[in-house]
Amino acid sequence: MANKVTLTYNGDQTIELPVLPGTLGPSVVDIRAFSKTGMFTFDPGFLATSSCESKITFIDGDEGQLYYRGYPIEQLAEHSDYLEVCYVLVYGELPNAAQKVEFEKTVMKHTMVHDQLTRFFNGFRRDAHPMAMMVGVVGALSAFYQDSLDINDPEHRKVAIYRLISKIPTIAAMCYRYNQGLPFNYPKNELSYTANFLHMMFSTPCENYTPNPVLVRALDRIFTLHADHEQNASTSTVRLAGSSGANPFACIAAGIACLWGPSHGGANEAVLKMLDEIGSVDNVPAFMEGVKAKTHKLMGFGHRVYKNFDPRAKIMKQTCDEVLNELGLRDDPQFQLAMKLEEIALSDPYFIERKLYPNVDFYSGIVLTALGIPVSMFTVIFALARTVGWISHWNEMISDPGMKIGRPRQLYTGAKRRDYVAVTDRK
Repeated sequence: MANKVTLTYNGDQTIELPVLPGTLGPSVVDIRAFSKTGMFTFDPGFLATSSCESKITFIDGDEGQLYYRGYPIEQLAEHSDYLEVCYVLVYGELPNAAQKVEFEKTVMKHTMVHDQLTRFFNGFRRDAHPMAMMVGVVGALSAFYQDSLDINDPEHRKVAIYRLISKIPTIAAMCYRYNQGLPFNYPKNELSYTANFLHMMFSTPCENYTPNPVLVRALDRIFTLHADHEQNASTSTVRLAGSSGANPFACIAAGIACLWGPSHGGANEAVLKMLDEIGSVDNVPAFMEGVKAKTHKLMGFGHRVYKNFDPRAKIMKQTCDEVLNELGLRDDPQFQLAMKLEEIALSDPYFIERKLYPNVDFYSGIVLTALGIPVSMFTVIFALARTVGWISHWNEMISDPGMKIGRPRQLYTGAKRRDYVAVTDRK
């Protein structure tokens, strides 16, 4: 017999609610029948509410587990690459050799954007934030690729998925180039996905540019580690927008807009700002004492989801070490400062007891800076990586025959009914 919970309300009335088990993680109480009581549940931030059923990503914050389609993130980061991870998120399984080649070939074949799309950038100020440009240009893709907007057609959805994975890096690089006053670079499809992005970012017409394989691998890992993270704010935004039947390009633009918020996508940017405020290694002990006294805020340590450790952080620390060694930046003052922060946080009982360990944002900010990527582009990199997660969740939702438009309820605490008063009679 299925598990149920019995809810008593209004003193003596009861209602039975079924308990739905997941393959991993806690079970959930199906409260859909609760509306029969004439009441609704109240859950600001949806912290205790499962808004959907999904087979894509699993997180156990207490155990420090992150699985894409059941595959541990540690294994994917070590043995896989970002495009293969994209295939896993979209299709649910690791590709065989032929499928991998075909997927990579198809993605790389669509990296160009419509030439008229490039003219959108002329409408922005040169100092416009790259995320502002991303929201606008990605949303405009629906005006150029109208042959893949029928969300009820699986083939249209597939084409849109490939186009987004292919073209987002091109648009991201164009945002950077426009900020810098540099000409746009065309993609080079003989390069790997991540090497091609670095080429579009940093090559110039004046000289040959060969992406450093160590740096390519580092950025590819950053993409992999940020590809999906379950039902976070931006993914939920994409799902909510998509539930209305909006086209996929508009939905991804909505996700980018949500990610732009400093509480979501700006964490690694906050780490670099903190390092600038500390100034030098000599100031670190005093700063950490200020953290204990709650007069300073420590960014890049601890995590609202992972209560013991962030499984992505260990991978990013290794990647950070590889990049600093490759570029000879071990003695750079800012990186020395960051390493001193890490040393104290991992050895001081105050931080150990409170589980304020370095998280993925702490190391990724350092790596992106070492790669020459400006702070203003950090959230753009995040959006690039997360696009495949967003579009995978969107596709899963649209494919569900039981999909309903999102319509959260509210607890109204405003004025009761009152009558209009003419302006001449108001006091």
